[in-house]
This record gives sequence, structure tokens and C-alpha cells, in this order.
Amino acid sequence: MTPKDIIQLLDAHCICGEEHLQRNVRNAFAADLMSDVLRVDTSEMLLITGMANLQVIRTAEMSDIPFILFVRGKMVTPEMEALARENDMVVLTCPQSMFKVCGELYKAGLQPIY
Repeated sequence: MTPKDIIQLLDAHCICGEEHLQRNVRNAFAADLMSDVLRVDTSEMLLITGMANLQVIRTAEMSDIPFILFVRGKMVTPEMEALARENDMVVLTCPQSMFKVCGELYKAGLQPIY
């Protein structure tokens, strides 16, 4: 699956990282606790979260997470976008709940971390 596939599946919006929309997303992890995110294997991983603040981008940076999907229509601040661009991340947003997003992505074949 690619970020482009995710955009089409969820009617999501790309905030930044348009040049990376064809990269491979191997699996996904949904969390609002960034301490949980720091404990998982993150190569080619999509982080799904409803927590929209700079700490999410910093956690993704520390964990080498290339893809972030903000759910529930969360807004990305200019500071978040700038840091994500600086780290070549793909940042997406969608209006659906985390529960629905996880179900749709799993049904489409995206594998979980656990």
C-alpha cells in the first residue's frame, strides 16, 4: 500500500510529502500515547493518531516514522508541517474516527505492527 492508496481509500488530504506518495507503507500503528509509539518497529510504518501537536512530529522524527495520518479532522499547524517537511515525512489528514480508519486500512490489506 502507498500513501496515494490511503488518500483514495479514506478521502484523505495530503498536508506535505507529496513527492513521496508512491513509497511503500508496510504496516500501521494507531496510538495517541507517544510513549507507546517509541516502542515499536517503525520502518515503512504509518502512524495513525488523533493527537495533533508538535510532539507527534518529534516522536516520528526520533523513531524514523515516514508516514503520519491524523484522524478526526485534526488540524496540522504550520510548525508541525515545517518540521515534517524538514524530515521528508508524508503527513495526511482525514475526517474519520481512528476506529473506522484502522478497520478500513486493515480490510484493504495494511498489516498491523502486532
